Amino acid sequence: MSFFNKIFGKQEISNTVELCSPINGRVIKLCDVPDPTFSGEILGKGIAICPSDNTFYAHCDGTIEMIFDTCHSVSIKSTNDIEILIHIGLETVELNGKCYTSHVKNGQKIKKGYKLITFDKIAVSDAGYNTVTPMVICNSDEFNITEIKLGEVNVGETILNVNKI
Repeated sequence: MSFFNKIFGKQEISNTVELCSPINGRVIKLCDVPDPTFSGEILGKGIAICPSDNTFYAHCDGTIEMIFDTCHSVSIKSTNDIEILIHIGLETVELNGKCYTSHVKNGQKIKKGYKLITFDKIAVSDAGYNTVTPMVICNSDEFNITEIKLGEVNVGETILNVNKI
């Protein structure tokens, strides 16, 4: 606590940003994702979710930086300048958008809980693709990232804490 706040009894404001699960499912460590780009943290640090539902929601307030034409991936910049990539499934760009529907557009401002993307989980699996979904902080070199929850999770539960370095 700073000297000023000690004297006047005010508490420091935490710079911790809580990122919540964008979908119901099972959270796993990023190193357990069977894709070296994600497990090797080439794109950044984070976690992955094995989805049990078909709808992804915003895990924080921010702006849609990029919704890919194939709708299999979305990049969001939080209001705290955290750049988060959600990549729905592995190698799913090869589906060319089949099985995915976007509910957002590039540049759109969103609030936590806003519907982002729906996908046909069964069709993606039946086509031979793994639906594990990495959630990566692309500018993770600017932040301390702490995993909060592994295992079963519901939409809106905190799964990562992020602090500016």
